[in-house]
Amino acid sequence: MTGHPTAPRFPLLDRDLSILAFNERVMDWARRTDVPVLERLRYLSIVSSNLDEFFEVRMAPQLAAARINETRGLYTAETFQALSARVHELVSQQYAIYNDEVLPALEKKGIKIVAHSERNARQRRHVREIFANEVQPLLMPVGLDPAHPFPQVANKSLNFIVRLSGKDAFGRENEIAIVKVPRILPRFFRLPSVKGSRQVHFVSISSLIRTHLGDLFPGRQVTEFSQFRVTRHSDLAVDEEEVKNLRTALRKGLQQRHYGQALRLEVSAGASEFLSDFLLEQFGLPEASLYRVPGPVNLVRLNQLIDKIDAPELRFEPYLPGWPQQLTPGQSFFERLQQGDVLIHQPYESFDAVLSFLREAVEDPDVLAIKQTIYRTGAKSELMDLLREAVRRGKEVTAVVELKARFDEEANINYAERLESVGAQVVYGVVGLKTHAKMLLITRREATGLRRYAHLSTGNYNPGTARVYTDLSMLTADETLTADVDQIFLHLASQNRLGRLNQALMAPFLLHKALLDKLAAAGEAAARGEEARVTLKMNALTDEALARALAAASQQGVKIDLIVRGACVLPAGVPGFTDNVRVRSVIGRLLEHSRVFHFRVGQTEEVWLSSADWMNRNMLRRVELAWPVTDPALRQRVIDECLIAYLQDTRDAWLLQPDGRYVPAGAAGGRGRTHAQSAQSSLMHRYGHKG
Repeated sequence: MTGHPTAPRFPLLDRDLSILAFNERVMDWARRTDVPVLERLRYLSIVSSNLDEFFEVRMAPQLAAARINETRGLYTAETFQALSARVHELVSQQYAIYNDEVLPALEKKGIKIVAHSERNARQRRHVREIFANEVQPLLMPVGLDPAHPFPQVANKSLNFIVRLSGKDAFGRENEIAIVKVPRILPRFFRLPSVKGSRQVHFVSISSLIRTHLGDLFPGRQVTEFSQFRVTRHSDLAVDEEEVKNLRTALRKGLQQRHYGQALRLEVSAGASEFLSDFLLEQFGLPEASLYRVPGPVNLVRLNQLIDKIDAPELRFEPYLPGWPQQLTPGQSFFERLQQGDVLIHQPYESFDAVLSFLREAVEDPDVLAIKQTIYRTGAKSELMDLLREAVRRGKEVTAVVELKARFDEEANINYAERLESVGAQVVYGVVGLKTHAKMLLITRREATGLRRYAHLSTGNYNPGTARVYTDLSMLTADETLTADVDQIFLHLASQNRLGRLNQALMAPFLLHKALLDKLAAAGEAAARGEEARVTLKMNALTDEALARALAAASQQGVKIDLIVRGACVLPAGVPGFTDNVRVRSVIGRLLEHSRVFHFRVGQTEEVWLSSADWMNRNMLRRVELAWPVTDPALRQRVIDECLIAYLQDTRDAWLLQPDGRYVPAGAAGGRGRTHAQSAQSSLMHRYGHKG
C-alpha cells in the first residue's frame, strides 16, 4: 500500500446548509398532490421536528460566533447570518405550504381548523365551555414585576405574552404577563360541525386561549399579545472522565436540558415590535434568531390533529410487512441458521422475526447466555421484557446500555435500572464513546459443544421505527463472525484491549482506516487501468478525510455512486475533482436508514453492512460495527435491493449538483412521478403480506 492519496484542497460543502437542504427535500412531500393530504400534513410536522433538533444540537456554536463577531474559523458571524437566512427562507416556504396548499386541501376533504372569526354561535359557546372547564383551570398567568421576574420558559413549550392596560389589584402598572400552556393540554379540540355540513371542525389550543385571554385578567384590558416558543440548546455535555456515576450525572443533566441556552424565538407573525423586542431581550437573542410565523408556532404538534381524524382514505394505505422469505414460520431459528445466514430487509420484511429469535432464545433451556447492545428500543419495549424474563429463567444476560443516546437518555437509564433490578449485568460501554453498534449474541449448549448465534443490524432494536425505517438485519451462526461479536462484547464489558477480529471492523479502532485503505486500493487499481467501482449507501457523509479520499479515488478513475439520504459535504461532478462521483438522495414514504458499502476492484467484490455513517463522530467517537456479507446470494440480494434499485429510482430520488443544490432525478427525463420508478414502492410490492 503506497498510502492514501489526497485530493487537492477544493472546498467541501457546508454541513449545516446540507442538513437544511435535506429538510427542503422532506418538505417536498408536503407539496406533492399525489400524497394523501394527512400525510402531507405529517411531513410538515416532520420538518418542524427536524428543525427543532437542528437548533437544539447544531446552532449553539453559530450563535456564539455571531455574539463575538467572529471572523475566522468554522463558525463566524457571517456563517451564522447565512445559515439564519436559509432557515428563515425554509420556514417561510413551510408556512406557505401549510396555509396555501395543505389547509385548503384538507378543507376540500371536509376537515377544517376554524378560526375565531369563522365560528358560528354554537361553536363559540362550545369553545367557551372548553376553555372554562378544561383549559382555564390549568393556566396560571404571571404578571411581571420585581417580585415576579420573567419566568423560566421550558424548551419548545407553548406560551403567550400579553400586554395589559390599566393597573393591577395593588395599583401598579405592570403591563406584561406571561401565560404558560401546559404540555398536558391537547393541542386540538373537536368542534360541533355546521348543521347540514359534513365537515369535521377543530379548534387549536392557541386559537382557543387567544380568544379568551381577557378572561385571565379580570378588570384589565388586553391591548396586544402573541404566542411564542423558544428553542434551547439540548445536547447534554457530561465530562465522563470527571463524574463517578454517569447515570446520576445524566439524570441531573436531563433536568437542566429544558432550560439550556436560548437559540431561537418563534412568535406570531402579527406580534408587535414591542413584544418581540421584549422577548429577544429576555432570552438574549439577536434579531436574526426571531422567527415570525403565520400560524401555530408548534407545527410539530400537528401529529395530534392527524391522530384525531378517522379517515383512512386520507392516509397512506397501510403496509403489512411479510414474514422474511428465508424463514419458515414455526421453524427453529437455531436449526435454520445452522444451514446458513439469513438476511431480513426491514420494514419490507417483518422485524417481528428478530423478536421471535430472541423469544426462542429466552424460552430455550439450552441457551445459556444472551448479550445485547441497547441504543434505542422505544418507550415500551418487548425486547427489554424478554431480557428480564431471560434473567428470571437463569440465563446470563449482559446488556451494554448506551445512556447517551440523544433524546433517549431517560428511557435508557430506566431500562438499565430495571435490568439491574432483576440481576442482569449492565455496562455502559467505553468512557468517552457512544456504543452505537447493534448486536445480539446468543450462546447455546449443543451436542458438539457451545455454539454462538448472532443478530447484527444497521438499525435499532425498536419495533416502532422498524416499521418505517429501512434497515438490514443479519442472523448468523458463522463461527468467525460470532467470535468477533463475542470479542467486542468482552472488550466493552472489561475495557481490556480489543482482541484480533476475523471479519468485523470496529470503530473507533479499525473502521476508519480500513475504509480509507479500501478507497486507496480502488484508486490504485483504477490508475493501473483496472475496473474499480465504489457504491455506498448511508444517512450522512460529513467526515472530511473520507470525503477527500473519495475525491482522490474519483480523480484516479474510480466510478463512485453515493446514495446519501441526509447531509453530504462532497459535491458531485466538480470538474477536475469529483468528475466520477454521482450523489443521490432518496426521500420516500419510509426513512432510508441502511448502511451498505460496496467495493468492486477488478475481479474482487465486497459488500459490507454497518451501523455507521461516514461521519467523524461515527468513525472516531463511537463504537460502531461493520461486517461483510460473505454468502454470494445474499451479497447479490443486497446489491440488487439496496443499491441498484435506488440508483434507478426516478420518483423519490434527488441528484446533488456541483454547487450543492439538489434536483429531482426524474426531471432529466421529463417524466412525471405517476409513471416514475420508486425503489421503495417496488420493494413494498415484492415483500408485502399477501394473505
